[in-house]
Parts: sequence; structure tokens; C-alpha cells
Amino acid sequence: MPTVPSKENAFENIPSIKAKTLRINLNRDIYGTFAEIGAGQETARHFFRAGGASGTIAKAMSAYDKSFSDAIYGIEVDGRYVTQSRLKKMLDHEMRLVEERISRDSNPDYLFFSYANTVATIDFSKRYKGHGWVGLRFQLDPDQKEYDEIVLHIRFKQNEARLQQETLGILGVNLIYGAFFKFHKPRKLLKYLYDHIDQDTLEIDMINFTGPNFADVDNRLMSLQLIKNDMTDAVMFGPDGNNLLPAAVLYKKNILALRGSFRPVTKVNMDMFQKSYDIFIREQTVDMENAIVVFEITLSNLKASGEIDEQDFMDRAELLCSLGHTVLISKFQEYYKLVEYFNNYTKAKIGLTMGVNNLVDVFDEKYYRHLSGGILEAFGKLFFKDLKVYLYPMKDPETGQVLTSNNVKVHPRMKELYKFFKYNGKVMDIIDYDPDVLHIFSRDVLKKIINKDEGWEKELPEGIAETIKEKNLFTRKVLEEKE
Repeated sequence: MPTVPSKENAFENIPSIKAKTLRINLNRDIYGTFAEIGAGQETARHFFRAGGASGTIAKAMSAYDKSFSDAIYGIEVDGRYVTQSRLKKMLDHEMRLVEERISRDSNPDYLFFSYANTVATIDFSKRYKGHGWVGLRFQLDPDQKEYDEIVLHIRFKQNEARLQQETLGILGVNLIYGAFFKFHKPRKLLKYLYDHIDQDTLEIDMINFTGPNFADVDNRLMSLQLIKNDMTDAVMFGPDGNNLLPAAVLYKKNILALRGSFRPVTKVNMDMFQKSYDIFIREQTVDMENAIVVFEITLSNLKASGEIDEQDFMDRAELLCSLGHTVLISKFQEYYKLVEYFNNYTKAKIGLTMGVNNLVDVFDEKYYRHLSGGILEAFGKLFFKDLKVYLYPMKDPETGQVLTSNNVKVHPRMKELYKFFKYNGKVMDIIDYDPDVLHIFSRDVLKKIINKDEGWEKELPEGIAETIKEKNLFTRKVLEEKE
């Protein structure tokens, strides 16, 4: 299923799948195993059909029966098979066998690899489209002790299992080829995963690069590439900087989401988080042990100054991760789309923490003109679930008045609609806020940092100012331009 080349690679000569497999097969040093569960041996099949596979494939297998799979790789605690944990066990097991059974003395130049996938294709009722984990563990130097590894999660969009299997096979070839011949260009490697695959047929919503040859790769930036390249709608990473699968993190969870620019994260952001979290976990339907807090930044926010400034993105991520938070980057400019996304993975309670100005925007009709049902359709999607807005007050800079849900001004046409949601308990004021931080706005702090004004440090959470100064966050580009 060839795809129309993008403008960026329109003039690149993209090798055919057969050319890719043949180049690998004819390389006498690339040698390893294929283990594929759930969708047949689609990737290995391409290597067999290309010719010369005996120079590449030590073993190809599919432990399709669950009992066989458990006997080989062990039993998962949660009893599931299409998981990252399962994929890792497959890679561990298969690579260990390669090392044990292939003599280094006889083959000193071999570059070992182990390719694995565990996949569920579309079911008969076509309710679940199918998804899977794909991974490659490999070495680029025979003396390399620590292996390199690429692990990704995919979602199928096709409506036939056969088509999904074919897509998986092509993706596997692209991954192996990219790992050995494009490893030094991880961003391009990411794009090359879609060679000969229509982008509308496959979503990649998580990828992690690890190992000595990817030591300089920041996986948060790789997440950003997934969004920028339209490979997925949302990505997530944890405090350690590694990418997470949103579906796994959000599955059946109580979710509290805070949207912001976090440029930089301020005392107001932390007060909003702490005070709303204290309310959220006391909600009758919320299980504290099953709750997660997500700091969300929209792609439109990252583009606020034009094109995405990757360094600016990394600066924001650095600070949020240093505070121990999980970050979601999404394309969902409207809140109802964010809630719809969460509802794909959980039916538990969802909380949205927002400032008064954000709430005013929510009740602005201009954001919903593209919907046939207008704002009513959007609000039906936003509020019909077990959802509540925790509203943080705002101090009017002109009058000094503290604005809350009781005196906020929405458009006259929206007043009755607003009253309906407020009096039905969908909007709750945060009343124990810290009045001493209401004057703080991220944009003002940012200006002070750039202009090297005094006093901005006290407007940030403990330790954040030191991190900004130590790493020159938010100022590196300005310094470079001056030079």
C-alpha cells in the first residue's frame, strides 16, 4: 500500500520492501531471530521471500497458542499478552538464545538482533480495531556489550485482519532496516517507519529509543515528532523522561488533568494542582489508589509563537519532570476533545482543573462552529460523563476583584447554559487557594527571566529557579541570537 511521499521526502529514493530485506539478507553480519505473536509471521515472511534469508534468520517462530507462549516466556501477572511487559520478555528470551546458541568464536563479526511483536488484530465484531507492541533489540558493533533497543506501540485503523497483518509485516521490515542503516538519524528513522504504508491505516502512539547508540536521543522529543508528523493525537511521558503509552497509564483510572503553558511552571500552577487534587481525591467516586494527575500541554500552545520551538518544549518538560509529574502533549485544543480522549480509556471520574479565563473560553461559541450541534453537542460530550471542573479564581488586574464561578462573566447567550452546569455541580470553586500568588502569570515570569529582571525566583516552586539558572532554560535562544 504505497503512500504519497511527503514534501520533505518527495525527492528521496525510498527503497522497496524487497530491496530493504534483500540488503539485510545479503549483509553476512546481520543475524538474529524473529518471534511474532498474534498476527502470523508477517515480518519474517518478507525476509524469506526476498531470498538469501539463511544469512539473516537464525530462527523464526510464532508461539500462537497461549499455553505454548506461557511455557516459553512465562505467565504475565495481569494475564494479558499484548503488553510491553510481554514484548520485553520475548526480546530477553530470544536474545539470550542467540547468545547461547550462536558461537562468537566461529562468527566474530555477527551483529545479533532479536525482532519481536505481540499483536491483537481486529476482532470478528469489528468493535476493537486491534493494536500491538513491536520491538527490536540489536547491536551495531560485534563487541557492543549493551544492546540498542527500539520499542513502539501501534494501533491499526484498517477493518480487515489481513490488511492489518500486511501493514505489520511492512512496519517490521522498515523498523529493522531503519535500525541498522538509519540509526544515526532517529527522526528520519521515525518517518521511514511509514515507508509503503498509508498513514491513515496505522497509528504509532509511543516509541522509546534506548542503548549506547541512542544515548543522545531524548525520547520526549521523539514523542513530539509523533505529534508533529501526525502519527498520533496525543503522547505521554513520565518524570524519568521516557515515553509512556497513554492507554496503559489512563486505563480505568480516575484522571485529574491540568492544562497550561507551564512556561515556566509557577506557584499558581502548583497551588491549582495541590488544591484541586485535595478536592478530587475526596470525591465519593474517586479511589485515591487508582487516581492519576496529568499535566497537559496542547500542540496549539506549543505553536503559540509560530512554529514549535523544540528547545522551548524541552525546557517546559524539564521543569515538569523535575517536579515528578506525568506530561501529556495533545492536539486537543477544545476541552471536550480531551475528555473524549480520556473516555476511550476510562469510565471513572474525570476532573479538569482550570482558571476562570479558561472557563470563559469553554463557553465561547466560536470554538464549536464546526460542529453540526454547535456548543450543545460539545457540552454533551464534555459534561455527560462523571466529570467536574475545579475552578481556580483569577484576580482582575484592573479592578483587583477576585473572579470565581459566582461572578464570572460569560456571553449573555451562554448565561442560562452556564447556570445549568454550575447548579448541577459540574463546576466547583477552589476556595482555599493561596491569595498571595494570584498575581503570578507564567507569561510575566517568562518576560522577567528573559529580561534578567529581579524577583522572579520567588514566584516559582522551590528548586525551579535554580534549575532554570543552572541550565539557562528559556534563555538559550535569546543568548544565541545576541551572539
